[in-house]
Formats: sequence, C-alpha cells, structure tokens
Amino acid sequence: MKIRVVSSKDEIDSLSDKEEMIHLAFRPSNTDILSLVTKSPNVKALHIPPSYMKSISTSTRMFMEMKGIALLEGDVWGHRKDINEYSEVSQSIYDRIDQYRADSLSDDEIIAKMSRELHMSSDLLRFLLKSRK
Repeated sequence: MKIRVVSSKDEIDSLSDKEEMIHLAFRPSNTDILSLVTKSPNVKALHIPPSYMKSISTSTRMFMEMKGIALLEGDVWGHRKDINEYSEVSQSIYDRIDQYRADSLSDDEIIAKMSRELHMSSDLLRFLLKSRK
C-alpha cells in the first residue's frame, strides 16, 4: 500500500482522486481535511502525527466517520519527501502479518509485536490488519 505524504496545504490540489491513504505532515484545519476529501474521494485513511491529533475537531472526526475514513495516529519514519512523494508499506509487512496469523496470534498480539519490531504506529498496523482480512 502506498501512503501519499502531504507536507503542506498547498499540495492538496496536486492529489490524485485515486489516493487511498494520506499522511499529513502538517497541522490540518477542518477546511484542509474537507478539501482533501473532496479532491481524493477514494481516501480510506488519514495518517496524522500524534502531536497534531489533538487539533482535529470533533465535527471533523464525525464527518470522517460518516464518510468511512479512518483517522490514524502515527509518523512515517525514515521517509524522504524530496526523493519520493509516497511512503510504501512493503510486501514483507503483509507477509509477516500472514505468518503471525498462521501462527494463531491475535490481532492485538500482532500489533504489539510488530509495533516493537518495526516502529510502526499501532493505528496503522490495526488498519493494515483490518484491510488484510
């Protein structure tokens, strides 16, 4: 899965309507999120750094819930926007999820284990597990 990294509100206009997951590396306003959802109607999840989560209003959270858009907390570690505008969840992550499921680990156990091993946010892992079923 590709995660489109958006560094500023100026980049919202350059989004494709095919984007499914977007990481916002800036503090979005309600208007920014509405613009983003309008520009990318197929978005399934917004990934936002923990320090910005508290600034997301209740009305925006309800709007996103009504649209079926997951609001995920976390960072994109080690990504260089100057090289690629996308961060990608590699196939090896999905393979590891499948292996842990084959080993009969619960979703919570998988999240705890992978979060420690890979330094991925638990929200992102939960979203990946849900989309993998």
